[in-house]
Amino acid sequence: MSGLPLGILLRSGGHEAAHAALLLATGAAAIGREVVLFATGPGCHLLRHPAPPAADARDAVLRARGVAGVAVLLEAAAELGIRRIACDAGLRGELIDPATLAPGVEVAGVVTFLSAVGDGQLLSV
Repeated sequence: MSGLPLGILLRSGGHEAAHAALLLATGAAAIGREVVLFATGPGCHLLRHPAPPAADARDAVLRARGVAGVAVLLEAAAELGIRRIACDAGLRGELIDPATLAPGVEVAGVVTFLSAVGDGQLLSV
C-alpha cells in the first residue's frame, strides 16, 4: 500500500451515503491506499449481511445503468482488503446483533479507528 491511510466514517444508513463511502473506499484501495471504513450509528447497517442499502430501489436503477451497486462494491471492498469496522456503540444504538454482520467485519470503537488511520486522511459521509 502506498501513501497515508484513508479513514472513512460512515454515519448514515441511507443508500446514497453507503454507495459514496464504498466508491471512495474501493477507489482508494484500487490505487494502493490503505483504507479503513468505520461505520457508526445508522451507518452500521451497511456492514450487515445482507446489506439493506443493496435492496434500495436506487441501487437497482444504478445497476441498470451500468453502475456498480452496493453488493458488488462490498464484495470488492473485501477483496481489496479494506478494513471494515462496525462501531460497538453504534451497533448497540441501532440494536444490531454483531452476529448479523458480514464476514470479516470487526467490531471496535472509535479509538481503534483513529489509531488505524493515524496521520492519514479522514472523510465523513
